[in-house]
Amino acid sequence: MQKQRVFTGAAVAIITPFKDNIPDYESLGRIIDWQIDNKTDAIVIAGTTGEGSTLSDEEHKAVMKYCVEKTAGRVPVIAGTGSNDTDYAIQLSKYACEIGCDALLLVTPYYNKATPKGLIASFSAIEDATDKPIILYNVPSRTGCNIPLSVYKELAKHDRIVATKEASGNISAIAEIAAECGDSLDIYSGNDDQIVPILSLGGVGVISVLSNVMPRETHDIVELYLSGRTKEAAIMQLKLLDLINALFCEVNPIPVKTAMAELGWCQDELRLPLCAMEPEHKERLLAAMRKHGLIK
Repeated sequence: MQKQRVFTGAAVAIITPFKDNIPDYESLGRIIDWQIDNKTDAIVIAGTTGEGSTLSDEEHKAVMKYCVEKTAGRVPVIAGTGSNDTDYAIQLSKYACEIGCDALLLVTPYYNKATPKGLIASFSAIEDATDKPIILYNVPSRTGCNIPLSVYKELAKHDRIVATKEASGNISAIAEIAAECGDSLDIYSGNDDQIVPILSLGGVGVISVLSNVMPRETHDIVELYLSGRTKEAAIMQLKLLDLINALFCEVNPIPVKTAMAELGWCQDELRLPLCAMEPEHKERLLAAMRKHGLIK
């Protein structure tokens, strides 16, 4: 069953700029406009890269609302509303629907984790309480909780659970998801170094950290592949691999926030427990940025 597709292409997992430890809406607005001007196909707000887990409830809601208003329907807005507390995820998700977000990105419960039965119950409860398409988010390296194939097969039966952001890094498992779920579950790459491999398995795009600094190029990788220019897409991804790796040489979003600050988009300000990059890692990042012409 082909369901509603949230987007095709490259969505930016956008940073949340801070200034004096509060969200910097002026900088966020400039970044949103720049992203849209440079072909970003959707914006994911207040996700992992947006430091959603350190935002207060009031801040989380305000950042989502600002993004919807600033984007003004130009591209879909996907709200990161997952939580280790399903009741809170429902509250946040309902608010995201009310203010006009186009879809929800729901990470698996973390720390609490969950059994397969618990995962199905949690995601189903959020779906029942909301009215927008849902993208599941599987990132076991951060959450300690993997979505098994049996859970994907069950959740794919739900009308508004339409996609998954797969950041497990396990291409074999992703192939199984594609084979078993087919058109009932779109697959987005959650890792910038696996865009082309996941597209080759029938994926429809990426939710990207790289897009923060290179939105047009990340969009172009997907567009090239989907237009049949697969070799060009692969060459482009491999050319950017050093920058992709540098953006993950410390815990995301530490490097990408540093990179955006170097580009003049925001302050290099994070919330603890995230902290400034180690000097040798920062130099690696800056060297990659220089190589790709982002800075001098």
